Amino acid sequence: MKKFNVTVNGKSYEVEIEEVKGEAAAAPAAPATKVMPKVQPKLTVNTKAAQAPAAPAAAAPAKAAVAPAEGEHAITAPMPGKIVKLNAEEGQSVKKGDVLLVLEAMKMQNEITADADGVVKAYNVIPGQNVKAKDTLVIIG
Repeated sequence: MKKFNVTVNGKSYEVEIEEVKGEAAAAPAAPATKVMPKVQPKLTVNTKAAQAPAAPAAAAPAKAAVAPAEGEHAITAPMPGKIVKLNAEEGQSVKKGDVLLVLEAMKMQNEITADADGVVKAYNVIPGQNVKAKDTLVIIG
């Protein structure tokens, strides 16, 4: 018997192989009744792979959109991107120019600001959510 380490799909296994010399292997006449024990894989950790950047996280589920009511207006996304941070709370008063949220687009952090004084009625997004251009982000009333 010879022992070998075999790597399959990044997993390392230790296997034993019986060497047969000069004899042709004969097929068994009847099915073998011997049950082989399960082989536990011998796992190895590749430290270079462990230091590699993690795969991107799955996109956050979208929040149910709220439409502006009479006397309210919507702040929309100027470009597609990912919501990084919400700066105001729902029900909080904001002034024109206050930063409502941060939208990441093309590796740039873009501050989306209030275009008028008012109260944040609803956010239609959550951090981690991807948005398209012209999607409604915030309702201000």
